[in-house]
Amino acid sequence: MALDEKVYLVEAVRTPFGKFLGSLKDIEVEDLAALTIKEVIRRSNVNPEDVEAVFLGHCNTSESKDIIAPVVARQALLKAGLPDHVVSATFDKACCSGMYAIKKGYDAIRLDEAQIVIAGGVQSMSRTPHIVRGLRTGAKLHHFTMEDCLFPPGYKDYNPVTVDIGEVSVEYGVSREEQDLWAVTSQERYQKAFQEGKFKEEIMPVNVKDGKGKEFVFEHDEFPKPYTTIEKLRELPTVYGNPTVTAGNAPGLNDGAAAVMLVGERTLNKLGVEPLAEIVTAACVADKPRNLPVTPAKAIKKALDQANLTLDDIALIEINEAAAAVPLVSAKILGNNDPTKVENIKERLNVNGGAIAIGHPLGASGARLVLTLAYELRRRGGGYGVASICGGLGQGDAILIKSA
Repeated sequence: MALDEKVYLVEAVRTPFGKFLGSLKDIEVEDLAALTIKEVIRRSNVNPEDVEAVFLGHCNTSESKDIIAPVVARQALLKAGLPDHVVSATFDKACCSGMYAIKKGYDAIRLDEAQIVIAGGVQSMSRTPHIVRGLRTGAKLHHFTMEDCLFPPGYKDYNPVTVDIGEVSVEYGVSREEQDLWAVTSQERYQKAFQEGKFKEEIMPVNVKDGKGKEFVFEHDEFPKPYTTIEKLRELPTVYGNPTVTAGNAPGLNDGAAAVMLVGERTLNKLGVEPLAEIVTAACVADKPRNLPVTPAKAIKKALDQANLTLDDIALIEINEAAAAVPLVSAKILGNNDPTKVENIKERLNVNGGAIAIGHPLGASGARLVLTLAYELRRRGGGYGVASICGGLGQGDAILIKSA
């Protein structure tokens, strides 16, 4: 086993993220993932024949044409033109799925199971169907109820996700006002980064058709709301009976895909390319199902411990904005509730905006965080960065990277 081999991220790309029922709504989820796989290969010096594995996160099988065992990663690699011998796995860890796929690629290379791995994630929430349960046993003398698989957001035997997030944020002293202010900050940071052209490197254009069948090039995220103000956010009601979370300080339902190319050090030397970043370590944690806002901080702490680093060593932090409460609660935990430390963390946190502006296609977001972080670290001259994300029912993942 080659547990001491370094793992490098050599290329990374994502589609623009589409709004719910927006520009990507007509693209099958497997095809959407295939686009990023093809593009990450095109951008690299890697021969498709040399790719050994594809790992993708995808956490709603009902989106696929093949609802039963759709094996999205397998279908996507075949649609992308990769050889039949490439192995694959599709992971469902809720919102952690895309980041976990990168971890599994990192693990495979470290264990000498592969030298070249494509990892990432995909989600097409616009293609989530409505369902009718019980028809298989016969209609007889009663009505059937059609269900929306997206409503309410969460798990039927547990609280709605927003209720848990809102209640936990109050317990940690993160107010509705603070969450609204962070939402404005996310939108403003995104707009500044967009105007500076920072997303051009990570986003690939996608050819789509509009409602009239006319083709156009979709090349920018369509979820950001540049005219967001604190006054407008204050007017919004909270959702599903929670105390703080609104449609304005949380992300929407989105579509998109992201992929990265990972290679071992031996292969990197043969390719002769400059990597975007080294994957230093990856960590997974779990907590009580309601403790979503807590898990990114716990995962980051675990990753730092594994690498013998402290938060002071970290130049940039990405924490998924499953709601504004999530990065804010995690920042408080990471800063030991010291106001000065917490503010310092927030200055390094989601510096180009987060999911409140960009959008949150569940299975893709974890991979998006890693590639966004890698590109920004390189622009800033290198250093350590850590990306983390919470996932349904108390999961949390983190990936620590280093850019030269």
